[in-house]
Amino acid sequence: MVSKIERRNKIKTRIRGKISGTAARPRMTVFRSNKQIYVQLIDDLAGSTLAATSSKGIEEGTKSEIAAKVGKAIAEKALAQGITEVVFDRNGYLFHGRVKSLADAAREGGLKF
Repeated sequence: MVSKIERRNKIKTRIRGKISGTAARPRMTVFRSNKQIYVQLIDDLAGSTLAATSSKGIEEGTKSEIAAKVGKAIAEKALAQGITEVVFDRNGYLFHGRVKSLADAAREGGLKF
């Protein structure tokens, strides 16, 4: 029996073999814990994080509403740095629930992916 974490890591490895971020089009990766949601814009060629934000400090609303606020926040940070296009890395999570609401809010904020 494969555990949930092993299954996610297998999917994550398969996805990471196909996508990569650059300075012009960074990889937007999502990490989801039980209480928080984190998102980073990563330049894989330089190995550096260009922008990051999380749900720490945001306490009002459901988990999906909080994820949407984080999506809007990362879009604002990216646009301030002149980044308009990203590669979305769901990090092995299903594109559903919190991950989907974060992605939709980032798109509404002006990011293209």
